[in-house]
Amino acid sequence: MGGVKVNVRALLWDRRRLGVSGVMVVALSLLGLSGLETQVSVADTDPPTGTPATVSADPLPTWQIDGVAWSQTLVGNTVYAVGQFTKARPPGAAVGAATEVARANILAYNITTGNLITSFNHTLDAQGLRVAASPDGSKIYVGGDFTTVDGQPRSHIAAFSTATGALDANFHPKVSNSVRAIVATNSTVYYGGNFFNVDGRTRTRLAASDAATGALSLTWKPAADDNTVYALALSPDNTRVIVGGRFQKLNAQAHVGVGAVDTATGASAPWSSTPVPARSGTSFSYVTDLQVQGDTVYAGDDGEGSHWFDGRWAANVNTGDLVWLDNCYGATYSVLPVGQALYSVSHAHDCSSLGAFPQPSTSAWHRALAETTYPTGTDQSAPGTNSSYSHQPIPSLLHWFPTLSLGTFTGQFQAAWSVIGNTKYIALAGEFPRVEGKAQQGLQRYAIKTVAPNKVGPVSSALTAPTAVALTGGKVRVAWKATWDHDNSQLKYEVLRDGGTTPVYSTTVGSTFWALPSISYVDSGLTSGSTHTYKIRATDPSGNSITSAASVS
Repeated sequence: MGGVKVNVRALLWDRRRLGVSGVMVVALSLLGLSGLETQVSVADTDPPTGTPATVSADPLPTWQIDGVAWSQTLVGNTVYAVGQFTKARPPGAAVGAATEVARANILAYNITTGNLITSFNHTLDAQGLRVAASPDGSKIYVGGDFTTVDGQPRSHIAAFSTATGALDANFHPKVSNSVRAIVATNSTVYYGGNFFNVDGRTRTRLAASDAATGALSLTWKPAADDNTVYALALSPDNTRVIVGGRFQKLNAQAHVGVGAVDTATGASAPWSSTPVPARSGTSFSYVTDLQVQGDTVYAGDDGEGSHWFDGRWAANVNTGDLVWLDNCYGATYSVLPVGQALYSVSHAHDCSSLGAFPQPSTSAWHRALAETTYPTGTDQSAPGTNSSYSHQPIPSLLHWFPTLSLGTFTGQFQAAWSVIGNTKYIALAGEFPRVEGKAQQGLQRYAIKTVAPNKVGPVSSALTAPTAVALTGGKVRVAWKATWDHDNSQLKYEVLRDGGTTPVYSTTVGSTFWALPSISYVDSGLTSGSTHTYKIRATDPSGNSITSAASVS
């Protein structure tokens, strides 16, 4: 691009700012922060002290599927995934590749390597909808639409040994319809869905069976009276089952979308908050997932119609007291608390209630997010019709924005449906066909910085050529718009003059995809009448860098 002569008469400049050889100015407008008592956290793979780190946005090599995975669980280093698929293939392999193998609606892979576990090979004759592990890790339980496993009768629920991979011969309750929710102690399996009969006895969408024998509990028979159960969780002391779903009544009492029952008797247990708004005509919200960490249960909600809540919330697992409520728009399908970070998969499109990204002018959905597990402020925005609360405590969004492409397999045009993991890795599952623009179907792993390759750098498309304007006195004002990074909020910017690689100035500035600062620097001490060009180099904390085109004048 053309250079700029330093003696060209230009815009008036405040000379009081030019007492040093160069000056940098940053202008930043954070959309959606007005009236909020919280700021978006700058946490990422290199967060400030006291802020939780996230995993990297680097997609790790992972085996793939040819359909959709609805649910996952993790036992040791083994991920068990269930859904609707017929084949699995290595990372990088196309559908139909010679390396593709048969896997009928259930598979297992290693979370540290991404490799398929070939010794675990079973056939569900219809889709699996939920998989959960026993606390001791000795078994996994699978629920869904299937009626046989490996040709043997299994009515919508089955168990497998994690030591041998074998189908459990003793655990085979006869459930009349789909099982969508499972949670277990080492002695009892609790399950829910949209069934009305188990082993010939009436059970209204909730039941419990002995973990060893599969025998139905004759005393535990709570009822989700009017709609489907989607999620179950246990209190740490195993005295309460938290129940989530589409129902408006639990045990004939008003409990919209969530409530609690006693693990021994099935009787209703105290639950104080109402994070899910009541149904209004054809509009309603429902709990899709429940995960417990410590004394807190974390939930994801979906919503339909014009009166809904579909963000995330946290409550005390023993009382139901609300801890915080994240009123982001965009249905949430699964949540995972890891330390002080809560991961979720959704199609979030407006998180202005958290002081984060607003509703875009064009469709832009974010398929995976992370936020603090604890409240950091108070939502000062109007609650609208989609929340039971005004001015509720809210968490902060963390800086982790991987890119997943929407899938078409289910016709729902979503990406990830499930997130699980541990302190080093997290794994997403769903129907996405691409990750970060590259072919990768249905399954994807991510890792913390010490394990990840850390190669995802600043976004090149957002870093355009700077403008250079000559000022009087041998000075040039160089201005540019910041870019952003998928897993780092703080980027270093270096001003490069005349095609050089040694910067004449550098600074570190924070940015997000919805708030890109305008940055400027005054280069001084130049020879009058000389011509110069400028480029900007942006670098993340892992050393990944991009360089803009040359300045325009």
